[in-house]
Amino acid sequence: MARDWLAARRTEVAADRILDAAAELFVEHDAAVVGMNEIARAAGCSRATLYRYFENREALHTAFVNREAYRLFGELSDEIRPVQDPGERLVAGITGALRMVRNSPALASWFATSEPPIGGEMAEQSEVIKALTAAFLNSLDPEDPAVVERRARWLVRVITSLLIFPGADAADEREMLAEFVVPMVVGLHSSKAG
Repeated sequence: MARDWLAARRTEVAADRILDAAAELFVEHDAAVVGMNEIARAAGCSRATLYRYFENREALHTAFVNREAYRLFGELSDEIRPVQDPGERLVAGITGALRMVRNSPALASWFATSEPPIGGEMAEQSEVIKALTAAFLNSLDPEDPAVVERRARWLVRVITSLLIFPGADAADEREMLAEFVVPMVVGLHSSKAG
């Protein structure tokens, strides 16, 4: 009996199609209130098919956040690759991430202030976001893994805070990051990033 060598690819494509449909709904509605029925309808599949790929709404949210985190991390890595100074790289990485999330209607909606923002909760729970943030921190100046993990968790909270409660403008956020975050993450010797 021949094996279906395209089965894994079809599963990936179907899951991406469902996540793309969910993204469109997240632009129109608060992600916390979008139901599985709505997502199945938008994806053009049955609820049974949807549940074959995502066991519940939390699993779908996690998959969506993880997919977007990987995408943004790749784009951001390319963007800040030329920046060598650890402090400047940290500020460029955070401000770039803020800009990218804010420019993505599907992601920006996760940090809406009309309801308790689901984005903060998802960012705090996402092992992928923590791991990617830790990888970014290791690119600045590798340290003890336990220190990097704690700083990565804190940095995710800083970014989430700025997404929910933005500074006056991009320059204001950049100054806050250079003054308060850079010294805590990469040390006082790199606080010239501003």
